Amino acid sequence: MDRETRVFAERHFRGLHGCLPGGACRTPERADFIEKPDSFSYADFFKGYLLPNLPCVFSSAFTEGWGSRRHWVTRSGKPDFDYLLQKYGDMVVPVANCGVQEYNSNPKEHMPLRDYISYWKEYIQENYSSPRGCLYLKDWHLCRQGGLPQHGPDSCPVIPLSVGIHRVSPMEDVYTLPVYFSSDWLNEYWDTLNVDDYRFVYMGPAGTWSPFHADIFRSFSWSVNICGRKKWLLFPPGQEEALRDRHGSLPYDVTSPALLDTRLYPSHMHCEPPLEITQEAGEMLFVPSGWHHQVHNLEDTISVNHNWVNGCNLAAMWRFLQRELQAVQQEIHEWRDTMLDWHHHCQVIMKSCSGINYKEFYHFLKIIAERRLLTLADGADTGKPEGACGAGLGPQQAAFDISRIAEVLASVTANPDFQRVDTSTFSLQPGDLLQQLEEAVAASLSL
Repeated sequence: MDRETRVFAERHFRGLHGCLPGGACRTPERADFIEKPDSFSYADFFKGYLLPNLPCVFSSAFTEGWGSRRHWVTRSGKPDFDYLLQKYGDMVVPVANCGVQEYNSNPKEHMPLRDYISYWKEYIQENYSSPRGCLYLKDWHLCRQGGLPQHGPDSCPVIPLSVGIHRVSPMEDVYTLPVYFSSDWLNEYWDTLNVDDYRFVYMGPAGTWSPFHADIFRSFSWSVNICGRKKWLLFPPGQEEALRDRHGSLPYDVTSPALLDTRLYPSHMHCEPPLEITQEAGEMLFVPSGWHHQVHNLEDTISVNHNWVNGCNLAAMWRFLQRELQAVQQEIHEWRDTMLDWHHHCQVIMKSCSGINYKEFYHFLKIIAERRLLTLADGADTGKPEGACGAGLGPQQAAFDISRIAEVLASVTANPDFQRVDTSTFSLQPGDLLQQLEEAVAASLSL
């Protein structure tokens, strides 16, 4: 990030006064298509799409050097089953049954990749039909499972490769991380703990699909089709409220004729049509924070997807977590006066349902903040040029990140439910961290 982009970003967030624009966002008529990598900078993406939270599609030119596009795909553009079997056949993968609804998702089982590919071949031979149903390999943590090496707790989440691109794996050139998505706190945090990640591979025949949802923690996501084509139906933040049924639940399938029944979906007529995007092989889609979407594979498709959070959607993540805790509190409100340590139990339930609670959210902020403070100090002390510190980070990016963390942490420490969290075992108290960040923000104004 250069100074001009940082100033632009800070002006943007000052204009919000800590709040998101009220009401539902209008659906754009189309998503912009970014054609040439050499004429599209990080600043262009940051100002044009990340800050305003708008989707865009990158052409296949951005991914033409990926190893997976060479090795995982046949000359005819189909999945190369032989290569995948040879390379990953013994790995156990999660597989969802698209034909069975389980709440607003699909039930999953686990099987070796070779068994899934055997099913996939038979499914194609039987004219895309099987008594086993329509099975979709989803949310495969290939990186963590050993297909790609993990980075140590003290290393950067990505390894610099060249201007604008970062390699994910030095061992096998599977795919590269474009610089536009390199400020990825979610995977940086989990790489530091070395216990999880939000990097996924998806594989499935034509007809597989993902039900209506918004991404975890209101994260951003990016998705690349290694082969095949997808149809995306995207709804900007707020539009999903008109899709709720009379009980307040969101639909499982936004293409279902049931949504036309005004007795079941009384507000559906107020919902604008979705933004529809057909994503071709090699193309990369940026899905903004809080955009609900539904995805259909139009052909036999393999894709790579990352979920990510950074300073641009950190406040949205914090608001989402507050709503998650409120939902838990409402669910068990009747036991508030009889359950010992009711507030603690709410945090435990929130963790089991959402994957994170207030204690871990603070730890997440602390880890990223400490790394940015080091980056800022290193850049300021050594005079290193922009981009020389860490994973494409420089002093301007670090200063921006620190300012965003400071604003959200101030809200966290003032939150009554967080104030009930036992922080006695924390290695750094929230107030002390906030003071460090505010001092760093003040000092960074001269950068």
